[in-house]
Amino acid sequence: MPAQTKQTVVHFSAPFSLNGLDGIQPAGDYTIEEDEDEIQGTTWVARRRLATFIHLPATSSGRKPRETVPIDYLDLLAALAHDQARD
Repeated sequence: MPAQTKQTVVHFSAPFSLNGLDGIQPAGDYTIEEDEDEIQGTTWVARRRLATFIHLPATSSGRKPRETVPIDYLDLLAALAHDQARD
């Protein structure tokens, strides 16, 4: 089966940073895209994450609207956990 893209929205309550992103990002909702490949065994089906991307909003610094940037999925999970621990 060909690769599929799954979209989700995550929320950050406070400004955050991720490896691969320039500077601190503002709090808010961010669209995350995950490209996945299906692995079929004889009696099971699994998914393998191929890539993870975050959509960044435009800023006055000249960034393109809705810039899509590749990120590390584990960095994203750690940043979300850190954000939730602040509450």
